[in-house]
Amino acid sequence: MTSPSTLTRSAEQLHTAVRWTRAQWLLLMVVCTVLALDGLDVSMVGVALPSIGRELHLGTDSLQWIVSAYVLGYGSLLLLGGRLADLLGRRRIFLIALTVFAAASLLGGLVDDPTILIATRFVKGLAAAFTAPTGFSIITTNFAEGRERNKALSIFTTFGASGFSLGLVVGGLMTSLSWRWTFLVSVPIAVAVVLLGMLFIPRDKPSAVESGHDIWGAVTLALGMLGLVYTLVSAPEKGWGSVATIAGFAISAAVLATFAVIENRVKHPLIRFGILREGWVARANLSAIGLFGSYLSFQFILTMYLQSVLGWSPLGMALALLPTGLLVATSAPFADRFIEKFGAPKLILAGLTAMGLGYVLFLRVGTSPNYVLDILPSVILLGIGFALAFPSINVQATAGIRDSEQGLAAGLIQTSTQVGAALVLAVTTALVSGHGQAEGTSSTVSAAAMLDQYRPGLVLSAAVAIAALLVAASPARRRRALAGQPAA
Repeated sequence: MTSPSTLTRSAEQLHTAVRWTRAQWLLLMVVCTVLALDGLDVSMVGVALPSIGRELHLGTDSLQWIVSAYVLGYGSLLLLGGRLADLLGRRRIFLIALTVFAAASLLGGLVDDPTILIATRFVKGLAAAFTAPTGFSIITTNFAEGRERNKALSIFTTFGASGFSLGLVVGGLMTSLSWRWTFLVSVPIAVAVVLLGMLFIPRDKPSAVESGHDIWGAVTLALGMLGLVYTLVSAPEKGWGSVATIAGFAISAAVLATFAVIENRVKHPLIRFGILREGWVARANLSAIGLFGSYLSFQFILTMYLQSVLGWSPLGMALALLPTGLLVATSAPFADRFIEKFGAPKLILAGLTAMGLGYVLFLRVGTSPNYVLDILPSVILLGIGFALAFPSINVQATAGIRDSEQGLAAGLIQTSTQVGAALVLAVTTALVSGHGQAEGTSSTVSAAAMLDQYRPGLVLSAAVAIAALLVAASPARRRRALAGQPAA
């Protein structure tokens, strides 16, 4: 995540070239590759969902768990991951978590049992919850504060955004061979990075100061979110007014309430709720939920629509969405310059407006769309919107926060992004599953019937993005955050 200090660099820093040693470059490439691998994993598997569903005979509600299991595992332990790395050693935690990620990828690509497949996705999410914050802290402890660190973090962010966006294309290529390759392709990369990490990540000593680790907070947050998502997904089948559904919502609410109580009483909470009253933090986190939640849900529906309704191949679908990935990947290195010139709030509004418009335009699609007229405009608008809003939201989430809580604010925005996306995706799946569920196999159900089933999910993506735009446009009730504003 780009540091807010990027926005306050002096004229001397701007004209000073950054010179790193060979060891620093190799260290940065190791850490950045792992972040890109995390992003690739989320979007690659999304492309493969229709193929997985056909081979393993899974419905839309089950396929949703292949995506949600990862982001839930990632989001539920992300705040804890960084603290344990400080406590036990960053190098050690990073390499162990990456090894677990590789093992889970291998198992996921070999199994035929849907339950085990979903379990491996959850384990991979847990592993990423340790590698992402640990990689961030490895950079901040090995690159000097100021322009050197800002450049390193900018490259780090670029790899993450590019990995997620270009994962659609890589996923299409892998799925054209077999959906299993979307899991297996990560294995040799992860193993190679583990070996390189052993060589180039400096050894560090565990923190001598007990910073605290909120285990029960992490457990209640994970259980509460898992229960909520499971209840949402299973509600269409069991009935929204059924005892099981009502009990599921009640138990999930009770567990999350327990989490809130723990956070208010524990000495070192995962989340200090008072931070949400600082500057733009609350609005940035809500905007992140809307941005990533709408995008991930739209991608989920879009892969089903293009492959199941239109009959496109995975590779053809990936190439159709390539403009989005290219826009994000090519603009990411210049994100800090855009923010300096225009200010993060303006870019957030522009980005969410573009994404909302892209979703609304896509509602026109039918069973025989013209790619250039009906699909490409939305693809371009989504790429522009994501490129503008994603880095800007990350900057605003930490703007105006004192140095001692920058790590908390950074972890909070990443958690909101992942857990919020899982919840929006769960609601999307519930709407799709409960709206005119077409009976029969994909070969016997008409394209019009399948599109009618998916349309509520498309409407929800548009509604979530527009809601995020309204939140971002609302006047600040607290002091104005100084970081992220254009220079006078």
